Amino acid sequence: MKKPLFSFLSSIKLTIILLIIIAVASIVGTIIPQQYEGGETFRHLSPGLVKVFNSLQLFDMYHSIWFIILMVLLSLNLIVCSLNRLPASWKLFSKIPSPDRKKPFENLQPESVILIEKDRNEVISGVEDFLRRKYKKFRRKDADRITYFYGEKGAYSNFGVYIIHLSILIIITGAIIGSLLGFEAFVNIPEGESTYTVHLTRQKGVKKLDFTVRCDKFAISFYDNGMPKEYRSNLSFLKDNNVILQGPLLVNHPITFNGIRFYQASYGTNPGGRAHITVRRENKQETTITIKQKDSFFLNEKNAKVTIVKIEKNFMSMGPAVLMHIQNPKGTVRLWIFKRIEQMKDRIPDLIKKVPTFNPGRYKPYYFELNRIEPNYYTGLQLSHDPGVAIVAIGSLFVILGLFVTFFSSHKRLWVRLDNQDGKTKISVGARSNKDPVGLKREVEYLLRHFSSIG
Repeated sequence: MKKPLFSFLSSIKLTIILLIIIAVASIVGTIIPQQYEGGETFRHLSPGLVKVFNSLQLFDMYHSIWFIILMVLLSLNLIVCSLNRLPASWKLFSKIPSPDRKKPFENLQPESVILIEKDRNEVISGVEDFLRRKYKKFRRKDADRITYFYGEKGAYSNFGVYIIHLSILIIITGAIIGSLLGFEAFVNIPEGESTYTVHLTRQKGVKKLDFTVRCDKFAISFYDNGMPKEYRSNLSFLKDNNVILQGPLLVNHPITFNGIRFYQASYGTNPGGRAHITVRRENKQETTITIKQKDSFFLNEKNAKVTIVKIEKNFMSMGPAVLMHIQNPKGTVRLWIFKRIEQMKDRIPDLIKKVPTFNPGRYKPYYFELNRIEPNYYTGLQLSHDPGVAIVAIGSLFVILGLFVTFFSSHKRLWVRLDNQDGKTKISVGARSNKDPVGLKREVEYLLRHFSSIG
């Protein structure tokens, strides 16, 4: 007597119910964007409904506990169903029927019987040689004035459904492994800087990588209308301060390192950037310096250190500006330099008197000019690590193999009987197949044509 749990897990009804639930859940997962903050994605929904969606994990359905439970139940159902039906399939695969069975020759169609103008003993060897070459599990049996042959091929087709079951189990295993051990994350890396920490999107929090990612250079080009045309990041991946991999990262051209896939997702500018400043002395000697915020340079003559405190793209709506602190043995001079200082003085004639810190020549004998500000871009990277991808790929190959075995092969079993009949040989062919009756009929016709040629 079967146990209730075994009967429940081996039920075809359970399979159908689980597949329907999974299909409905997949439709819901298609309608509802996954891994988004519900409050931002569905602003038209009430907070209560959003809370319900979050509690049911509908915004991250494929990583939810209940969806994993459905996958586990389906896996158990497939395993139990397979174990329940496997003995019968194995019996069909391993059993070799007796060649002299009577049932295959009952009610044969006239086209399954031919008469050859030769004695049976003259025909036997030709028939046997042909059948041995064509079929496996070949057997022969001689009776009184009758010779029987049995052959079969394609016995493995009985296991096509089990290969498909196995492939589904492999795919589910890969999906669960990816769900539990994989992660998705993002990180913004300023040009010229590096990091080994990323921000998780699904689990939330920060994750430390076992390597360092460095953005060596970020480049962007624009269309005439100002829309971004292409942006790319030249990345380096380092371990123990040694560069292991370098390469360009573009949209739709990801880079994989240590099993983690990196995508070019976004870009932006950080506060500050690089300022191009011309330093001129009264004797007209000048030097152009490119410098970042927080960096410093020296005025050798007066033993002064110039530190770039701030770089502003549009300071107080007066355009690009840089705040400098000039330190010397006597103290610190605070100085703002503007790109449009001449236009500002034209609008406000006594500007320099009112605001001495706006005077580009305040620190004698130097005069400072701001040529331009170069944005300091950062690259926005999206990371994806799914250790189950290879397992899912293997499962997909098994799906193809299982479908091929199931639909393009069949277990053909043939019985051939040779009788003496008035000095002639009567050849009868009986056949059975688990599927493809049309192919079986052609097989029998092919055999009879060959046997006819023996005569």
